[in-house]
Amino acid sequence: MHEELVVPASLAGERVDRAVALLTGWTRREVQDLVAAGGVLVDGRTVPKSHRLETDEIVELRGEPSAPGPPRPDPTVALVVRHEDDDVVVVAKPAGVVVHPGAGHTEGTLVHGLLAAYPEIASVGDPARPGIVHRLDRDTSGLLVIARTQRAYDELVRMMAAHEVERRYLALVWGHFDAPRGVIDAPIGRSPRRPTRMAVREGGRGARTSYAVQRAHDDPAVSLVECRLETGRTHQIRVHLQAVGHPVVGDAAYGGARAGLRLGRPFLHATALAFRHPVTGRPIEVVEPLPDELASLLATLA
Repeated sequence: MHEELVVPASLAGERVDRAVALLTGWTRREVQDLVAAGGVLVDGRTVPKSHRLETDEIVELRGEPSAPGPPRPDPTVALVVRHEDDDVVVVAKPAGVVVHPGAGHTEGTLVHGLLAAYPEIASVGDPARPGIVHRLDRDTSGLLVIARTQRAYDELVRMMAAHEVERRYLALVWGHFDAPRGVIDAPIGRSPRRPTRMAVREGGRGARTSYAVQRAHDDPAVSLVECRLETGRTHQIRVHLQAVGHPVVGDAAYGGARAGLRLGRPFLHATALAFRHPVTGRPIEVVEPLPDELASLLATLA
């Protein structure tokens, strides 16, 4: 690996190990090991891990952390299965569970539990995230489809890219919409000010989210909306709703943590999946009701 990163103003003064971790998603320990091995250069020279960066310096990455081994089965990770056949499984993921291993999450992910229940997925798709064809954020609850066979995986990946899988979400957002229905069409890329977050920005990847208001409440002023993904960018619904002035209630990362409603996670739930079975062609539709913590909050609204 050889990659060059330009230090944004938002990271000026940060230690090189923390800044590279933020920009890459690697752990601080992984970056520190790479720095010690001479794999991180700043303006062409090696630096200690405590080196403080300046705006527009060039950080060269001449390596990457060694890849961890494939995830192992963990039967202690509970699964809530909503549909199962020989080729696919649909599960309901609770909030707080990470879908697959990654930086800072090497154990206890949904994939670890899936491997315990469906060991055959170990050879399906990417070995680091076997069977996974789409994802949910850690603090988003709801439905995911997982492939049990390579044939199903390949077709589901194609269907996702062709927008042939219907994914519906329920979100409680701040404020009232001017129109009961609409489409948010705005490119999404990494935020130049907060590298760990996404933002609507020129040069980002195309993203489209349609929405329909289900009902509005006045005290406080919030709206329950159904969102449908036409693309699948990182944090797409959360970023798009913030961009139009209606951040998701409880979403601290994107302006939704406000006085008036207290919730320890974003009010965002993947409530429905509909798709043609990737092998048999028969229609499959699964609906998942709101989890208790979201339903209880909704019940308190006038």
